[in-house]
Amino acid sequence: MATRKLLLLPGDGIGPEAMAEVKKLIEMMNADFNTGFQTEEGLVGGSAYDAHGQAISDADMEKAMAADAVLFGAVGGPKWDGVPYEVRPEAGLLRLRKDMELFANLRPAICYPALAASSSLKPDVVEGLDILIVRELTGGVYFGEPKEIIDLGNGQKRGIDTQVYDTFEIERISGVAFELARTRSNKVCSMEKHNVMKSGVLWKEVVAQTHKAKYSDVELTHMLADAGGMQLVRWPKQFDVIVTDNLFGDMLSDVAAMLTGSLGMLPSASLGAPDPKTGSRKALYEPVHGSAPDIAGKGIANPIAMIASFAMCLRYSFNMVEEADRLEKAIAGVLDDGLRTKDILSDGGTEVSTSQMGDAVVAKYKVLA
Repeated sequence: MATRKLLLLPGDGIGPEAMAEVKKLIEMMNADFNTGFQTEEGLVGGSAYDAHGQAISDADMEKAMAADAVLFGAVGGPKWDGVPYEVRPEAGLLRLRKDMELFANLRPAICYPALAASSSLKPDVVEGLDILIVRELTGGVYFGEPKEIIDLGNGQKRGIDTQVYDTFEIERISGVAFELARTRSNKVCSMEKHNVMKSGVLWKEVVAQTHKAKYSDVELTHMLADAGGMQLVRWPKQFDVIVTDNLFGDMLSDVAAMLTGSLGMLPSASLGAPDPKTGSRKALYEPVHGSAPDIAGKGIANPIAMIASFAMCLRYSFNMVEEADRLEKAIAGVLDDGLRTKDILSDGGTEVSTSQMGDAVVAKYKVLA
């Protein structure tokens, strides 16, 4: 039996509550389907700072590097607002992304039919929505140098962040987008700001060259990122795969997330490059939502995004496509049954706790097997 090594990093706030529901799934799959998952746990974010004075310890970072995949909950909260910038909770996630070289962030925005009425948009605009945003994750303005605040004197300061992209970074992220589009509806829209940013000029040029050289069978369009944000709320179903840089991907994926009615519904995957020998990738999977400290410990957090992140893990890290499909169908089935956590509750739904939602997904998975 193959051994599949997972590192669980629940983090802060509602992270541990959501992760507990994934643990139920892993235990059931090991017991009933002999899947061979081996799990370790570590600390990240505020909980790691409290224990080690770091947002993630070197020891837990070593565990992440050795794992087949990392499942990540959420980090942060008011408790740590005053800690030094370099050890703030979010620094743990940034270190994981950097040290594991996770350059490709995949954020699906899927609107389950049962939740179409929960979106702030009209149901016909979002029902059946299934788009994928591919965000470059290790370059751009979040990592570019110089990055500093300069004291200019006379009470004036200057904040500097630098947007930097090299050709290879754009080639590899656009390649991921084109490859994924081939498994979907074969359409990619590249978004940047070539009208005002030199990095946008290069981005558009390199994406077009990559398309022509290797992926001419895929339909490619280009759109300014601000227009893309407008089109996402106007008619999102025009898109299949969107590829964009780190900054715009951060913003556009959050816009897309709310099309579905709740951040609590959406997973994400962050992938590295394939190993030349084994073909395996470093990978981290996390829900799009934050740590939600205002509801932590109340048993009302929505675990679906965390569970769906595990489904992405099954698909992309372990090639367990049938199991991933079954888990996604189990989520849809539970929603069709009318079960709702508080964030997605509407008229006619049955309110359930975090744990009850997880139990329902586990039970539905077993029925579908």
